[in-house]
Amino acid sequence: MERRKMSVIVPCYNEEEVLSEFMRELGAVCDRMTQYTFEWIFVDDGSSDGTLKILREAAARDGRVRYLSFSRNFGKESAIYAGFEHSNGDYTAVMDADLQDPPALLPEMAEALESGEYDCAATMRVDRKGEPPVRSFFASCFYKLMRIICPEVNLVDGARDYRLMNRKMVDSILALKEYDRFSKGIFGWVGFRIKWISFENVKRAAGETKWSFWKLFRYSIEGIVAFTTAPLTFAALTGLFFCAVAFFMIVVVIVRKLLFGDPVSGWASLVCIMLMLGGLVLFHLGIIGKYMANIYREVKRRPIYLIRETDEELNREKGAWMHAETDAGRDET
Repeated sequence: MERRKMSVIVPCYNEEEVLSEFMRELGAVCDRMTQYTFEWIFVDDGSSDGTLKILREAAARDGRVRYLSFSRNFGKESAIYAGFEHSNGDYTAVMDADLQDPPALLPEMAEALESGEYDCAATMRVDRKGEPPVRSFFASCFYKLMRIICPEVNLVDGARDYRLMNRKMVDSILALKEYDRFSKGIFGWVGFRIKWISFENVKRAAGETKWSFWKLFRYSIEGIVAFTTAPLTFAALTGLFFCAVAFFMIVVVIVRKLLFGDPVSGWASLVCIMLMLGGLVLFHLGIIGKYMANIYREVKRRPIYLIRETDEELNREKGAWMHAETDAGRDET
């Protein structure tokens, strides 16, 4: 019986310190899953350390290792998409190289898909131990907000990008070609039957996280804009509300002047109201501008990523070099 093939996509950005340990742990798990053949697709997202060197060496000694190296840092979302495009397994997994996504969960995830009841096995953290409290608080608020304004995406608090999908789900994700990508939202939007697997939060094996609070904030804004127009609705409703209040206050001022002849006083309160309304106008313009900026990036149709080097090119160069050496030896003979 022919064995199924499993592709494992691993985005990498400056993961030199942990990459070798990750490969050892992943290899130990894959060696036990003898019913599958594997390809490990490492996507070097423009790393500035020795990540690419480690990947070259690993590809030379292990036939399971493949790699793509971007021309610059395009971001984790682009790396995940590139991995999907270059994978050809019956099942495809996505996991981080920092070992916060335990490779030991792969057998359980594969078992869920093999049952035929699920198209995807996804992981979620049951806690956020080790994270700064402020980051955990705002992350929880983001998930709650997304469930309210965009229920069809069905974002689960604590959900990781670490998941195993069948080919049909991967092809559905690849059909979404948008430039500004939010994978957690995309995974939820395409639907399919998902089994959630819980695990306790794991600290990074080495190195530091690449996600600062500001980067996470920007990422959350991209997620909201990518999957809902609720901010535009909010801007329209608040604008309508303050417009109604303004008309009401105009009537109050006119009636007061006609009946009592009192001059309108209180320049300080007037300035405060003007500043508040001016801030609201600029805030609403910012919301509209964000949507327009995303449209601008989409219509330019720039590629999601650019590749500088792959393991296939390295193998071709190595093959050409060996062929040339062989021909030279024959000539000498």
